[in-house]
Amino acid sequence: MKTSIFRPVAAAAVVLSSCILGAQAAPPTIELSVLSSIFVGDEPRVGAAEIVAYDAKSKRLYIVNALQASVDVVDLSNPAEPAAITTLDVTPYGAVANSVAVRRGLIAVAVEAAVKTDPGKVVFFDSELNLLREFTVGALPDMVTFTPDGRYLLSANEGEPSDDYSVDPEGSISIIDLSRGLEKATVATADFSEFTLENIDPAIRIFGPNASVQQDLEPEYIAVSSDSRTAWVSLQENNAFAVVDIRKAKVKKLLPLGWKDHSKPGNGLDASDRDDAINIQTWPVRGLYMPDAIASYRVGGKQFIISANEGDARDYDTFSEEARIGSSSVVLDPEVFPNAAELKDNAKLGRLKITTASGDTDGDGQFEELYTYGARSFSIWTGNGRLVWDSGDQFEQITAQAFPEFFNASNDGNEFDNRSDDKGPEPEGVAVGRAYGRQYAFIGLERIGGVMVYDVSRPASPKFVQYINNRDFTQDVGTIASGDQGPEGLLFIGQKDSPNGKPLLVVANEVSGSTTIYEINRKLVPGEPKE
Repeated sequence: MKTSIFRPVAAAAVVLSSCILGAQAAPPTIELSVLSSIFVGDEPRVGAAEIVAYDAKSKRLYIVNALQASVDVVDLSNPAEPAAITTLDVTPYGAVANSVAVRRGLIAVAVEAAVKTDPGKVVFFDSELNLLREFTVGALPDMVTFTPDGRYLLSANEGEPSDDYSVDPEGSISIIDLSRGLEKATVATADFSEFTLENIDPAIRIFGPNASVQQDLEPEYIAVSSDSRTAWVSLQENNAFAVVDIRKAKVKKLLPLGWKDHSKPGNGLDASDRDDAINIQTWPVRGLYMPDAIASYRVGGKQFIISANEGDARDYDTFSEEARIGSSSVVLDPEVFPNAAELKDNAKLGRLKITTASGDTDGDGQFEELYTYGARSFSIWTGNGRLVWDSGDQFEQITAQAFPEFFNASNDGNEFDNRSDDKGPEPEGVAVGRAYGRQYAFIGLERIGGVMVYDVSRPASPKFVQYINNRDFTQDVGTIASGDQGPEGLLFIGQKDSPNGKPLLVVANEVSGSTTIYEINRKLVPGEPKE
């Protein structure tokens, strides 16, 4: 096994709130810095690090290696010098590992079947990687997590269709009851059998060809309440949350997330990759939140959900909902959009990708509303799906000031403005944790890269703290010198569990194949006495 450890790249950006958002920001109370990054495997930098889990007892990281269908095990006892220990091959159980979770030496891996529409597995191992048990779950298990009390292991089974859409399995959430130990564990399924087009909110997107509600709903990511009783599951393509009673293994309700009005000040976006400029402004467009990763935390006795609003289109060999506003297939209603010709200009809105599954409100073949994918932001929601706060256009404003020459670059190239027509910085991963007496959210930006840090101690008024990006845009993507690309999975390690006594953030970067460890240090607020 080959491994490489490298330090922060020379051009890594640390951008503090006072430089970017002025009065909207809080005095920085923490600061992230890169301790180290590690590549594991014979072919680093090619989709080799996706999801990461940590075992405090053994001080080990478990990293999903999508390239090699394995889980890499890394010694984190010295976070500044992580060391690869071994690799767990999952091919005896299926095609690829999609997720990993660890609790007190018990390792759970979500394994996708060789045919992704077939049932997958959740496989348990001990700390020596000995097989303990395996459970059959729904098709395409995409994310696994233990409840805080350790009594249950939950799996979000996405149930994506085949590429030709001839097979479309039902989405579900598998709940493995570990309360009597692994040997006596049982698996139950929380499905969507009680939901039909007649009894769900019409704002929930059900639109796959010939798909039932059960087939169309695609669980993506799970957040669990602090009392281990309730789970919220993101249904990304459907733009909704499912609320699950864990003990009863039952989906209690579906919560539509609605859309963001990009025509309002503070909700702007750069909509074109052909205008040769940074042009963040308001447009008559609605952004579907469509979160990927979500996380939960508790404040004042109430549970809140944080979502990374990535957005995702259904785009298959025989079915696609995606189109550009400038396409001849997108006809704008002249009464709603009297300046349609101007909007369809490629330097305006013409290049922006929208869904054709919504927007023709009267069925006349013309679009009265325009819905794009993702909200280019992160949001905070109540447990009942009410929007409490959204970061608006802050991510694009911040990255524009941090990297004006590489604004909205992608994770596989350094071209300026490359992703403006397609979800911008694309927030995907999120972690939440308590450090030095405050609650913080960490959001990974899949395309331009880096991590946004916000103080979310007050859910209705979060404050931007820091943007850090361990990437060197002057180097070619695919070289070690270029640093991190494509942050996918984020993991917060609290001070109590940390190997060095400092809070840590671990980020698995899908495109570069690197896993980076950030140390979180406390910064004094001006006027605050030193301890």
